[in-house]
Amino acid sequence: MSLKLTLHTVPQVPMEADALTPERMQGMSAVEAAKLPLLHGNQKACVGDFFDVAGTGDELLQIAGDLGRVKHVGAAMSRGRLEVDGNVGLHLGSAMTGGEILVNGNAGDWVGPEMSGGSITIKGNAGHMVGSVHRGGTVGMRGGQIIVHGNAGNEAGNGMRNGLIAIGGNTGDFTGVNLRAGTIVVLGQLGARSGPSMLRGSIVSLHNAELPPTFTYSCTYRPVFLRVYLLHLRDCGLDVDDAALDGAYNRYCGDSIEMNRGEVLLLQN
Repeated sequence: MSLKLTLHTVPQVPMEADALTPERMQGMSAVEAAKLPLLHGNQKACVGDFFDVAGTGDELLQIAGDLGRVKHVGAAMSRGRLEVDGNVGLHLGSAMTGGEILVNGNAGDWVGPEMSGGSITIKGNAGHMVGSVHRGGTVGMRGGQIIVHGNAGNEAGNGMRNGLIAIGGNTGDFTGVNLRAGTIVVLGQLGARSGPSMLRGSIVSLHNAELPPTFTYSCTYRPVFLRVYLLHLRDCGLDVDDAALDGAYNRYCGDSIEMNRGEVLLLQN
């Protein structure tokens, strides 16, 4: 039997909740799980102060309610499955290494910062800094995948080194800034100034985009690897049509102020 948490009291201020992971609660009774510590603003609290808890902890943790002010849900998660039926706050899946997170709602800023494995799926929109490096750090997402069915904000994939970020809608400005490696696929429109200071990796969009002047046109072709990625994203529920699978892509190389080994692929319309 899985453990289910239902929010009964909405936090009045942001709440730190890194205790909300399947592995942290595995094997616990509802009474034990309700005693796990949280931090509500600068005040100590416990899970039971805000959630009704039912069931017994195993590989599946279900949370229901508007967690828009709840931060660090699924932080450092390495296994199991976490399902959130509602919105969720900042730093979802921060530094996670494995397992699955599904959010049936929207997510705040910093989805999966510095994660190195596992999978995060957001059925709604996500905020800024998806899969990015923390301020002052050097490397962002190192592995795994993040799939956002809606739109995402600025700086998706900032400092990303490996893995896959897929956005079903549009992104904000500076998508793939400081990208070191990995792949970012945007089915909608790229925001302004995508790819500045990227070293390697691929940024893909199914629409034309205005790139920084430090990117140069290379060729037009049908990349084999991209078809594999797009078929995978279709299996994940994103709306990938046959035109994207079979179409030709304009390839731009950059950023020339760095190593000029990154690429931006734009579907030829």
